[in-house]
Amino acid sequence: MGNFGEPFLYLLVLGYGLGQFVGQVEGLTYMAFLASGVLCTSAVNSASFEGMYSAYTRMDVQQTWLGMLSTPVSIGEVVFGEILWAATKSLISVTAILIVATGLGLVADLWALLILPVAFLTGLCFASLALLVTSSAKSYDFFLYYTTLFITPMVLLSGVFFPIDTLPMGVQWLAKSLPLYHAISLVRPLMTGGELSYVIPHLSVLMLYGVTAGLWATSRIKKRLIK
Repeated sequence: MGNFGEPFLYLLVLGYGLGQFVGQVEGLTYMAFLASGVLCTSAVNSASFEGMYSAYTRMDVQQTWLGMLSTPVSIGEVVFGEILWAATKSLISVTAILIVATGLGLVADLWALLILPVAFLTGLCFASLALLVTSSAKSYDFFLYYTTLFITPMVLLSGVFFPIDTLPMGVQWLAKSLPLYHAISLVRPLMTGGELSYVIPHLSVLMLYGVTAGLWATSRIKKRLIK
């Protein structure tokens, strides 16, 4: 409910409240513009929370992973299972928000169903990044650094609340190097019936972040658990 409730409130409060003052953005109502960003943010938050707090609990507090490693399961399989589960939670959260957005008339057509595989890929990417952070965590407080220094600035800069072309050129390039920007660039046209472009580059960035972080997290967790 937490993963669903926060983006739903963003959609209603900012979409209806702030949207009355903003008007149209890139030819869309502000509610429609915001909805795609909220969907992607929901995927990010769901995967990140599961890959940090829940995974850390299983790794260090409950030592569930050590119990699993006493079976033929390998470290790589444990990490990949965590990534898949976190991505699945992202998909569940995004599906709920997408149903609400459809009910509010913010979805253009059935092409919006392609948002679901994009959301799952986004979940895989951010679950991998979260597990990389978890591999270095000594306590739950450690995750505040990642959330404050990476997740929050990324959400503010990646086009969730406003188009990034209003930002200075250097900041625009920084935003385009972040994975959330590429997820939004895919989801927004799918949701609003806009023109979908640069699909392969956007997907490639998400996959590159996910694969690199996942392999690195596996290596670090292996060193941490097997001494």
